[in-house]
Order: sequence, then structure tokens, then C-alpha cells
Amino acid sequence: MYRSHLQHLGLAAIVSLLFVPATHGQQVHSFDEATTKTTSQFPSLGREIHADMEFLADDELHGRGSATRDEHIAALFAAAQFQSLGLEPGGDNHTFLQKTSLPNPLPPRVQQRLSKFEDTPRKETWNAVAILRGSTEPNEVVLLTAHLDHLGIGPAVKGDNNYNGADDDASGTTAILTLAHILAAGPRPHRTIVFALFGSEEIGGYGNRAFLARPPFPLADIVANLEFEMIGRPDPAVPPGTLWLTGFNRSNLGPELAGRGAHLVNDPHPTEQFFRRSDNYALAEQGIVAHTVSSFGLHKDYHQPSDELSTIDFTQMTNAIASIINPIRWLADSTWKPQWNPGGRPTLDKPATPDTTAPKLTQPPSK
Repeated sequence: MYRSHLQHLGLAAIVSLLFVPATHGQQVHSFDEATTKTTSQFPSLGREIHADMEFLADDELHGRGSATRDEHIAALFAAAQFQSLGLEPGGDNHTFLQKTSLPNPLPPRVQQRLSKFEDTPRKETWNAVAILRGSTEPNEVVLLTAHLDHLGIGPAVKGDNNYNGADDDASGTTAILTLAHILAAGPRPHRTIVFALFGSEEIGGYGNRAFLARPPFPLADIVANLEFEMIGRPDPAVPPGTLWLTGFNRSNLGPELAGRGAHLVNDPHPTEQFFRRSDNYALAEQGIVAHTVSSFGLHKDYHQPSDELSTIDFTQMTNAIASIINPIRWLADSTWKPQWNPGGRPTLDKPATPDTTAPKLTQPPSK
């Protein structure tokens, strides 16, 4: 069974994370100490994260290629977990899955990109969506997202043609599944929390487009969106134990969450334009305060077969997720609404899709 490891999980230890007091205004120099404490105090959290990562990044999922059966399996895996938690379905026809057809034919740029990868039909993509309905403000929504897919089977590098995508983005998908488990096990939040895992981000954000076209709540009800992308390894450009937030200075969301205990700092790679390079951007174009949480340090395994489970720093990942639990709980229970800073909101000058000209969508180089 997909979720059999939960039978051995110390749920009380995980739920107790919800009641660890947040340290308002925590200083960067204290993150090392907090990381050590979190790792030793909640070992079962690490076991759950490891189990989900082992499934999602396993060779048998063939890299979860966009719009393939393996992406579909990953979506079913997430849907089964959402259902087991007693969450409400947020997909099509009262299910946890949201399916959408891809353009036929695909755009020439996408066809060229896919030509180097496994020759398999790319006709439809899948999202997994679940709802934790709020108790007092059910029509105000905190949206937590990641993308399910990676590159699949492609050009061999050192004899390996399986682009597992452990960091990109099994790590973010695992974060959403873990947060869903922890938040569903705690007191019902005042606001609604929606957990959404998108398909086909790697070939142009088609799962994201399907969600925007058929959201379980009106887009105007979404108070904030946090996308989780590549949190499986530390970034040497920031202090140990921290995550960075794309577009940190575009709104007041990042500073507020950091003040509530989240180990969030500004994106140290502004020239990479990461704010535009994940699913958050399409929501931001709609006016939603939407950012991506990451710790991608521009490592050499990006979009390579070497992005495997063995490269994941599970201490980093466990503490990254643990640090964000209470701030998200606070956001879901508060009446505070984040706002764009002057000039921070992107303009809707093109269709609401991720920036397909960004390096995120390029193919790994042949070697």
C-alpha cells in the first residue's frame, strides 16, 4: 500500500510540531541551533519524508516524465494520501484528480524539447488537489503547491538515462504531502488550505493552467500561494538551515512568515529570475500574492540523471519543512492578508503561464 509507512509513524510527535512556539524575529545566526534541535526532536517526521521521497524518486517511476503514465502514478499516489487523511477532493467530479488534455499537436518548442526524451504519447496531464476546509473563514484560501513531474527517460549521461528528479521536484511534492498530513491531523484551521500538485510544469505549466481554469475556489478567494520547489539540498549562498523565497521583496508575505519563525531569507540568485520560473508566477499574474520556497544552490545535478535520492540532504529537508509548519498554521488562522509592495505585482501582459523562455525549461546538455 502506498501509505503503509504511516502505520509505523509517530503521529503524536508530528502533531506536536504544531505547538512549538514560534520565535518572532528569530535571527539568522540561530538557525544552526534550531536545525539540530528539530532533527533530534522529531525523527519520525524525517522517516515520513524519506518514505515519500523513496517512492517519488525511485527508478521505477522513470523520472515522472511530464504527461506520462509515471506522472499519473505520482498523482494517484498523492490522491491516495489525501483521501487517507480525510481531506475533501478538489479535483474533477468529486475526486482528488484533475485531468486536462494537452494541445494536439504540442507547440514546436515543446516538441523539440521532448524529441530527446522517451517517445511516449503526451496527450493529457494530471493534478492532485485536496481541500482542508476552514472552520470560520472557509472562503479565504491558503494555497500550497508543488509540481509532480520531471523529465522522464532521456539522453544517457555516464550510462544513466533516468532523470529521477529527486530535488526537482520530488522534494517539493513531498513537502506538500507532509504538510497535508500534519495540518490535517491538527486543529481545523480558520481559513481553508488547498494542497495542489501540478503536472507538466516542465513542458510549460499545463497542470497549472488547468488549475487556473477550473479552481476549486474562485481565484479571488486565494489569500496567498506558496510553491515548494527544490528544497532537498542546502544552498551555500545562504546561512545553514535556511530557505529562500523568490520575489522576497515583492510583497510583505516573506518577511511576515520569517518573523513568525519560518527560516526564510531573500533569494540570493536574482539574476536567475527564479520568481518567474515556477508555477507561482501564473498565479502572481492573476494578482495572487504567490512565491516559491526553495534552497536550490545551482547544483550541477539540475536537470541531470544525477538528481537522485542519494544527493538529498534529509536533515536540511526535514528542518525546512518543520520550520514552515507553524507560520503556515498562523497564516491559516489569522485575519492578516499579504499585499504586494509597490511595483511588486507582475503585470498580466501574456497568458498566465510560467516563463517558457527561462532556463528552467531547457534540456540537459548532451555529454
